[in-house]
Amino acid sequence: MSAYWIAVASAEHVRRGRAAGFMQVNHGKAAPLRRVKPGDGIIYYSPTTILGEKDGLQAFTAIGTVREGEPYQGEMGGGFTPFRRDVEWARAEETSIKPLLDRLEFTAGRSNWGYQLRFGLFSISAADFALIAEAMGAQKIAAVN
Repeated sequence: MSAYWIAVASAEHVRRGRAAGFMQVNHGKAAPLRRVKPGDGIIYYSPTTILGEKDGLQAFTAIGTVREGEPYQGEMGGGFTPFRRDVEWARAEETSIKPLLDRLEFTAGRSNWGYQLRFGLFSISAADFALIAEAMGAQKIAAVN
């Protein structure tokens, strides 16, 4: 893998994308997805289970590898055609971020660790990707297997 990313979405939205083999970020904007390339590792972080609810989920909810191809528009109905990328999702367990906060490079020692999650997509180190993959019990991820 050449780069590693955290994307942010509610668990409900992540589960839909995982079931259909795609990712989308920032309410379907194309620009962030152009930064992600085939072969990159992607992990979804979900602050909540359902968009707009404050249930405190704070968990990693999917992990996979971006497939070949470019961003494309999907049909969600009502004229909403968000941009997506295809992803090969790994078998993995949803895992709370809380036990990892002191061990991840992007959160360790930061009281405001959640700030960068507001961007919806940001790069992380290979070490953080491997640590999260291990915590999720991820299978078939090139970076850790």
